[in-house]
This record gives sequence, structure tokens and C-alpha cells, in this order.
Amino acid sequence: MRQKDIAVIIVIAVFSAVISFLLSNKLFVRPDSRQQKYEVVDVISTDFSLPDSRFFNSQSINPTPNTELGSNTNQNPFNSDNK
Repeated sequence: MRQKDIAVIIVIAVFSAVISFLLSNKLFVRPDSRQQKYEVVDVISTDFSLPDSRFFNSQSINPTPNTELGSNTNQNPFNSDNK
């Protein structure tokens, strides 16, 4: 390589570095504009009001009754005495 070629390569490298630096400042987000806004949440309270008495009352049907498996269950449901 001649000295003239090396000078051209250095000029092109410096020029491309300056151009890439300027473009990166325009394209990428700066740290000051990276801040994100958020919603403020209300404080959670430990006080709960009673549920609506139309739906939750003492006379309502319990959809989850207690069931017990044990001696009162039919051990042989398909071999019954009823023929």
C-alpha cells in the first residue's frame, strides 16, 4: 500500500465514525427520555364491607356441601343385589 491509500482509508474511517456517531444520537433513545410514566395506585385497606345480602345470606344453598367417603358408600356399584 502506498501512503496515499493509507491516508484515504484513515479519512474514510474518521468520516464514517463521525457520521455513525451523529446518526446514533438521533436514532437511539437518550437516557433522559427513557423515563416511563406510571399510574398511582390507591392504598389497599384491610377493611372489607359485608357482601350483598341478596346473594350471600344464611338461607342460601351451599354449592359445596361436605361429603364423606367411607363405610356408607357403595363399594360394589355394579354388583348389586337388585337383579
